[in-house]
Amino acid sequence: EVQLVESGGGLVQPGGSLRLSCAASGFTFDDYAIGWFRQAPGMEREGVVCFSSGSGDTYYSDSVKGRFTISTDNAKNTAFLQMNSLKPEDTAQYFCAAAPLPICTVEVEQLYNYWGQGTQVTVSS
Repeated sequence: EVQLVESGGGLVQPGGSLRLSCAASGFTFDDYAIGWFRQAPGMEREGVVCFSSGSGDTYYSDSVKGRFTISTDNAKNTAFLQMNSLKPEDTAQYFCAAAPLPICTVEVEQLYNYWGQGTQVTVSS
């Protein structure tokens, strides 16, 4: 059974940091692109980060570039999203997802066939 489980969300002050984890089971990272998406209340879900272990391809949206970093521990089938210099507008439910792609794209969510349940990130003073 394929499963993605996110953790690491919480409440943080503006300028603070959080590290999200995405533990995967039932498939191997080497064959998939891992994306991080987020959805704020009343907003559409947006893709913010993607990484493909197979190609090394990486994507960051302009809204998070320079502040967020994705990494993976393929031996543990776990992906991480290090989020620094957090802003109130980063407040959202964050989801990790996996797509059987050798490259990164977050433009077409339908390509991602495995999704986690999400973890809430709230940036507020």
